[in-house]
Amino acid sequence: MTDTRKVIIMGAAGRDFHNFNVCFRDDPTHRVVAFTAHQIPGIAGRVYPPELAGPSYPEGIPIHDESELPELVKRYEPDEVVFAYSDVHHLEVMHRASLVDSLGVDFRLMGSGSTAIESSKPVVSVCAVRTGAGKSQTTRAMAGLLRDRGKKVAIIRHPMPYGDLSAQRCQRFEVVEDLDRHQCTNEEREEYEAHIEEGHIVYAGVDYEEILRAAEKEADVIIWDGGNNDTSFFKSNLHIVVADPHRPGHEISYYPGEANLRMADVIVVNKVNTATKEGIDEVLANSKALNPSARIIQADSEVALDDPSAVEGKRVLVVEDGPTLTHGEMTYGAGHVAARRWKAGEIVDPRPYAVGSIKEAYEQYSHLTDVLPALGYGDEQVRELQETVNAVPCDLVLVGTPFNLERVIKTDKPMKKVTYSANAAVITELDKLVEELLSKGGGV
Repeated sequence: MTDTRKVIIMGAAGRDFHNFNVCFRDDPTHRVVAFTAHQIPGIAGRVYPPELAGPSYPEGIPIHDESELPELVKRYEPDEVVFAYSDVHHLEVMHRASLVDSLGVDFRLMGSGSTAIESSKPVVSVCAVRTGAGKSQTTRAMAGLLRDRGKKVAIIRHPMPYGDLSAQRCQRFEVVEDLDRHQCTNEEREEYEAHIEEGHIVYAGVDYEEILRAAEKEADVIIWDGGNNDTSFFKSNLHIVVADPHRPGHEISYYPGEANLRMADVIVVNKVNTATKEGIDEVLANSKALNPSARIIQADSEVALDDPSAVEGKRVLVVEDGPTLTHGEMTYGAGHVAARRWKAGEIVDPRPYAVGSIKEAYEQYSHLTDVLPALGYGDEQVRELQETVNAVPCDLVLVGTPFNLERVIKTDKPMKKVTYSANAAVITELDKLVEELLSKGGGV
């Protein structure tokens, strides 16, 4: 045991667990002594359970808040600290590296070469340079095109195990009721519901080797639907990366989004119909400079509403995708675009009416003004979101989240759901990729 290197993994209940499962769980030369948690509330204070951690960890592995890292280094005396979460500015990554260095410990970033699992089926990975760039609409389009060609698709979603980790080891979602059965958070619903409603099977959970093997049994093609700007957990036959010209320059300044950009087979520059020419030009120039061999597709993101006349002249509360607004640093989303397009009389500022953790989110993410993030990492936060929505004086709630908010909160206010999807021209380009993929797959 004297040659065993002790490790602390810095994470956010996703990539950290994956890296452990793939690289450390059965490795006698390393011992993970702790995880730290950041970005996601309610993760710290738990234990990565022994039934997931394996026989070498009969008591599991403690999960601490990242703020405790200096004390944890003193307590456990690790040899290295592994950074394992995503959507972080390069400068912030190096601040953490400098802290670890100052504590006399090695700092490590693990690449996709050592952490990506190989599949027996073709894999399409849809990743991004930032959260909220438009991965979901791209994934939905690819899944639909493959189905139209007679292929059974399994969509494997990036992990969001915020509940009972053992129960979430390998989850399969086929019908909307499965979201309730698995006690999904709002953040999980945002990513799973639209896929399910379009008739696709979704897998997610904690142990992605087990998840992949289960999906392979029923699918012809695996689609990796990435989270934040993380790299794929699987080795890819086709790597699509979505960039956002509403945040130009972020594609080369956030970890690990820049790595995605450099690795991409195809770069989809999304939302060009609502971005500035300067933003589009900057993203295109950076993409070509860092990855000159990648195919580049410029894509519209089409916002739709079943009754646009319901918006005109009304006082509107706009509710948007939570992670896109918070650590994604966007100030608006599809709901806000729809409110402006269809001439809302007023977009009501929800901040004076926010309560509990919703109010705290506005204090933490001061760039947010006239939009409400649909945060719901647990029952209490869902109740606080509901209370906030009910307190805002408005005529209409315009929901820009990808899931049906009315399924989780109760309000007397009328709600209208905004949808967004890839336009026909982009579908044509993606269909060419599908044809090329299948022609290489020997008739898969």
